[in-house]
Amino acid sequence: MRNKDIKKEARKGLAGHWGKALLLTFISGLLFVLLPTSVEVYLSGGFEAWIYTTSTPVASDVFSTVLSILLTPFMVASLWFYLAISRKENPSLSNVFRIYKHGRTSFKTIIACYWMLLLTFLWSLLLIVPGIIKGFSYSQTYFILKDHPSYTVNEAITESRKMMDGLKNQYFTLWLGFIAWGFLSLLTFGIGFLWLFPYVQASLAVFYSEVAAKRNTQAAETVTS
Repeated sequence: MRNKDIKKEARKGLAGHWGKALLLTFISGLLFVLLPTSVEVYLSGGFEAWIYTTSTPVASDVFSTVLSILLTPFMVASLWFYLAISRKENPSLSNVFRIYKHGRTSFKTIIACYWMLLLTFLWSLLLIVPGIIKGFSYSQTYFILKDHPSYTVNEAITESRKMMDGLKNQYFTLWLGFIAWGFLSLLTFGIGFLWLFPYVQASLAVFYSEVAAKRNTQAAETVTS
């Protein structure tokens, strides 16, 4: 499937789900942006002091780090929300928060996130480009963990690398196609991101669904032959 077809399919999938998608994006903004910024302003001694400060309070850094770890399952479950949309399912926002009821799954998403960050960082020590390429290779890991909950983190990462073999360029150009939309969203003082973020996430979910379906078909044909 070409990237323009992927985006078209993403828009079709979002039809009828835009309200939930916008609310999820708004909640994500509150948790990932507004909450840590508010804490940093408070610890800096007020808004004026925060504007002119040249360093971030240590307590704020600690809070942001802990918050990022705690919100990792929420971030992954949000991706799964769009994966369900791409498969013509009818996900509810409660499913995103329900991940915290499954401690093992939540813990696995945290391990996956920071293990991939570490691997990408180590590859980036060689050169920036190898790090970016490896990041693309690992990009399907969260989706794979959804479809294969029994997989270990390393198994999911390995499967992602195999899945992305020969597709990293298309994945890169898919991301590249949203840059102009990002600039336009900035011109709306960030309001446009409420629509852009779901569009991007839904497109990434469609990309995975297409690649996974093709891979499963090839596997079935191999077994049959």
